[in-house]
Amino acid sequence: MSEHATANSTNFHRLQRRLLRDTGKAIADFSMIEDGDRVMVCLSGGKDSYTLLELLGILRERAPIDFSIVAMNLDQKQPGFPPEILPAYLESIGVEYHIETEDTYSIVTDKIAEGKTMCSLCSRLRRGIIYRVATELGATKIALGHHRDDILETFFLNMFFGGTLKTMPPKLVTDDGRHTVIRPLAHCAEVDIAKYARYREYPIIPCNLCGSQENLQRQNVKAMIQAWEAEYPGRSSSIYRSLSKVVPSHLLDTELHDFSQLAANGVSDPLFDRDATPTAPKLVDSLGGHAVKFIPNPLKSSP
Repeated sequence: MSEHATANSTNFHRLQRRLLRDTGKAIADFSMIEDGDRVMVCLSGGKDSYTLLELLGILRERAPIDFSIVAMNLDQKQPGFPPEILPAYLESIGVEYHIETEDTYSIVTDKIAEGKTMCSLCSRLRRGIIYRVATELGATKIALGHHRDDILETFFLNMFFGGTLKTMPPKLVTDDGRHTVIRPLAHCAEVDIAKYARYREYPIIPCNLCGSQENLQRQNVKAMIQAWEAEYPGRSSSIYRSLSKVVPSHLLDTELHDFSQLAANGVSDPLFDRDATPTAPKLVDSLGGHAVKFIPNPLKSSP
């Protein structure tokens, strides 16, 4: 084996271990998968869902629990969509799969005027079909391929354009209470997923087949985060960690914190002074040490 090939192999296995660790941690942190679950992985043909399917397959073999996987693709009859690619790939790796065909493209183009954004209606139609198919396949969990960057972008979109502090939850129960949706890649960085997909040479299906308009607001937010990360490496990780370290008493939501009952009583906070702000190096050290020390690992580690 050449020195270059050896280096590539070493880099690949290091990257794979990191993605498996981050995925396993997300599954543990948010209790995503339980013994006996049947997980339906929504496979779009993009880098994220291919990576999700492969990582879950590896973790299933190493996990101390027993769960099954079925891949599901929704063929929405978008112009140019190659229907043969996903079945051929899934059969080649021996994964159970189901292809659902629904011409939502015609519905959306009929209802939405030319030049208007199709994404909202398309998403609602797709979501309803996914939930129905999950019931038909007996799936107990629906796994989506959203990653850390998707979560950060959604957080800022909701803040800037919706006036709310919320994002994509790593785990949720649908409004009707019938389905549980999970995002096992929640802790994974998009740059790692993109690199992994290039290593694996997945048969990627372009995401612009329907000619839909690019979500400019999301793209602007993505560019903003990438610019921050380029100038201040680690900022994305810091913002992401902040989503799990919420202090309601230091926000403005009166439904989360009862300010009307707040009064000085001469008793100090028994835990810590929440007004104290550590210096940047100390903050980074404390967070880094915490992350290393307290990562749970319910799944068997990589060899």
